[in-house]
Amino acid sequence: QVQLVESGGGLVQAGGSLRLSCAASGSFSSINVMGWYRQAPGKQRDLVATITSSGSTNYADSVKGRFTISRDNAKKTVLLQMNSLKPEGTAVYYCKLGPLGGKAHWGQGTQVTVSS
Repeated sequence: QVQLVESGGGLVQAGGSLRLSCAASGSFSSINVMGWYRQAPGKQRDLVATITSSGSTNYADSVKGRFTISRDNAKKTVLLQMNSLKPEGTAVYYCKLGPLGGKAHWGQGTQVTVSS
């Protein structure tokens, strides 16, 4: 059974930095896509960044140049370094693996709050 556990959220002032971490466990294909999504209150869940197992990355326009996604395939972890945070970045951040075999796996989410 695949499980994802996020950590690293918290409260930070605008302009500050946070690093999110997601650890995956269980058995799954080494060829996959992992990513970070976020959902603000009352809004839909949106893509933040993704990274393939070969290292190709994709970012939402709103975070380009400020956020960096990386992964360690051996440790089955994905990181999201967030710099120059803005109040509109306040949301629950979710880690995603897949889809694998047509199914996407999600973590429980970690709260990021950016104060102005």
